[in-house]
Amino acid sequence: MRLLAISLLLVPMLAADVKFTSTWKSMDAGQVSFAGKKVAALVMTDDDGLRVSGEEALVRELTPRGLQMVASYRIVPKEEVKNPDTAKGWYEKSGVEGVVAVRPISRDKVTTYTPATWTNPYYGTLWGYYGYGWGSMYIPGSSRQDTVVVVETLVFSVPKNELLWAAVSETKNPKQLQRFVTDLVNATAKEMEKQGLSKAARK
Repeated sequence: MRLLAISLLLVPMLAADVKFTSTWKSMDAGQVSFAGKKVAALVMTDDDGLRVSGEEALVRELTPRGLQMVASYRIVPKEEVKNPDTAKGWYEKSGVEGVVAVRPISRDKVTTYTPATWTNPYYGTLWGYYGYGWGSMYIPGSSRQDTVVVVETLVFSVPKNELLWAAVSETKNPKQLQRFVTDLVNATAKEMEKQGLSKAARK
C-alpha cells in the first residue's frame, strides 16, 4: 500500500514510462520568470514521509534550473499547511515568488483533463486551489498489474495569485522508485524553460 505511494514521488532507479496527457498555460505565463527567484515545492499528501521526500526531490531537480527552490515543509508548519489562510502568510513571509505543486489524483483509471479544468474557480488562484487541493487528495492504494497512476503538476505565481502552467501525467504500473519522479520533474522543468518560467543550468 505504501510502496505505490512512495513510488509516485521519491527520487529515482529504473526509467518510468511517464506520459503527459494534458498541458495548459496562462496567457500571462510568458510575462513571468522565476529564474533566480525563490520557488516553493509543494506535495499534497497526508503521508508526511512522502511529502518531505517528494518536496526534497523537487528541490534537487529544479534548483539546477536556475530557481531558488525551497521545500514547503521547511517554511510552513505541519499543523497549518492545509489551511490556505494560514499557509499564505508563511509563503509570503518567506519571500516565495512561485509554487510548484504536485498532487496524486487517481489510480486504476485514466482521467482526461482539458484546459477548461484549469479555468474553473478552484484552479484560477493559488489560494483557491490550495484549499481545494488539500481537500481533494487521492491516497494511492496497493500496486497491481496494469495500474495507471495520474499525477497533476501546477505552477502558480504567489504575487499574482494565479495559475501559470498545468499538466497531467500518467504512468503505467510504477514498480521502481527511482526514475519516475526524475522523469516527471525533468519534463516539468523543460516545459517551464520553454515557457520562460525558468532557465537551463549552465554547462
